[in-house]
Amino acid sequence: MNKPESSGAVRRAFFASLTGTALEWYDFAIYSAAAALVFGDLFFPSEDPTTGTLLAFSTYAVGYVSRPLGGFVFGRLGDRIGRKKVLITTLVLIGVATLLIGLLPTYTSIGVTAPVVLVLLRFAQGVGVGGEWGGAVLLSSEFGDPRRRGFYASAAQIGPPAGNLMANGVLAALGALLTEAQFLDWGWRVAFLLSGVLVVFGLWIRTKLEETPVFKAMEAEQNRPSAPIKEVLTTHPRRLAAAILSRVAPDVLYALFTVFVLTYATGELGMSRGSALTAVLIGSSLQVFLIPLAGAVSDRFNRRLVYGVSAAAAGVWPFVFFPMTSGGSWTLLALGVVVALALHSFMYGPQAAFIAEQFDPRLRSTGSSLAYTLAGLIGGAIAPLMFTALLDAYASWIPLALYILVAAAVTVTGLLLGRDAPEEEGATVGTAEPKTAVTTG
Repeated sequence: MNKPESSGAVRRAFFASLTGTALEWYDFAIYSAAAALVFGDLFFPSEDPTTGTLLAFSTYAVGYVSRPLGGFVFGRLGDRIGRKKVLITTLVLIGVATLLIGLLPTYTSIGVTAPVVLVLLRFAQGVGVGGEWGGAVLLSSEFGDPRRRGFYASAAQIGPPAGNLMANGVLAALGALLTEAQFLDWGWRVAFLLSGVLVVFGLWIRTKLEETPVFKAMEAEQNRPSAPIKEVLTTHPRRLAAAILSRVAPDVLYALFTVFVLTYATGELGMSRGSALTAVLIGSSLQVFLIPLAGAVSDRFNRRLVYGVSAAAAGVWPFVFFPMTSGGSWTLLALGVVVALALHSFMYGPQAAFIAEQFDPRLRSTGSSLAYTLAGLIGGAIAPLMFTALLDAYASWIPLALYILVAAAVTVTGLLLGRDAPEEEGATVGTAEPKTAVTTG
């Protein structure tokens, strides 16, 4: 059995996972919000506003399409050279890409070169995020008690709403302080340039950490996989499928209520940009507390049950949300976003532990990264594009709600295919004392 880690080491790992992921998702969320609000005008000018929005969201999708490359490259390296080295590299990659977006001239200055470079930088962001998630989940969960894996693994899950909170908070402040012309001219760049300061802070935290005890044990026992991707695909195909499908509904729901809702509120409901951003800001702030709570709840009760009930409720919620906000009430919009993101939290909180538990410890970085990034292709990558196209084609919210319902059904299917935590890891209530020695499955 590995020597138990000190409470200080566990807290540092939890904080490093949370802050590093939050910084990377700040970068990613800044782009997502800017794609909905300004990039259509600045980088993809068009006489048709819908076309401009679709083109801007298509670069948003590139960030998801490039994630599998990050998952393949960095997930494999996480099982080969260690979690810590990978997490430092991914943080630098996404930070530099975001900083350069903030310095990029627009279409009016350099023509078609502007959107081309923007897409390439978005691609780099996606590679970084794709390589980040699996390592961040293992960083916190492999230091903590396996019986509380839902809570400890949720550290990486707090990153997206925390990053989204920071991103939308910065954009909301800039929108309130600047005129429309100032915001479009240079104000949006400030949010991207702040990334440089945040990345330095994240690197300072991560470089002070040691490697996780599980990876140290793998090194000591010479139990690192030589071909982890091949091994996952050949020995864990059902578990990989379960992990991939389980992610679809959370990704699609999040895309609707943090990205597309900005376009919907301003374009369909006639609200201001600041009002829409504030609604998302409130929902994201609550998620920072709800996600670890949901992770802890899934440690006490069956993880798949908590996840599945939340997915079913998420599938129904859009049928309530769209009719109740049709009158243009900001209060009802904010309430609808808060409820949606609360449901998302109770899927997202248990998600990291559920996915990690599908794979043996020696393959967890690779398996978790592959599941995370491949799921993004069928979930979050195309969701904003589909929402925009469906609303434009049918001029009705019903196809959007049906889209969420189908995504929820896909996630429930994945949960049914998956497994609960292996009993020998002591990750569920009522099990024996946890065994932390690395197993090969």
